[in-house]
Amino acid sequence: MILLILAWMILNGFGFLLMGWDKAQAMKRKWRVRESAFFLLSFFGGATGVWMGMKAFRHKTLHRSFRIGVPVLFAWNLFFLYVLWEII
Repeated sequence: MILLILAWMILNGFGFLLMGWDKAQAMKRKWRVRESAFFLLSFFGGATGVWMGMKAFRHKTLHRSFRIGVPVLFAWNLFFLYVLWEII
């Protein structure tokens, strides 16, 4: 159970930092993170960090796919964590 919580924290911390890094790269007009990478990270448990990063850095908030997709993946993460909690 502790490993599950630790993995969740690492994924979300990484998602948050990645969103901030991508925002900084966008402002410098340099290499960017693919949108699919954000969605993949969100699907596998990092949706909270990505969503918080979107809000904190005001990044990708105008993209409809992010405004809808990340909250949906957040709900998916909550469902998945609930199922894991019941199994463990």
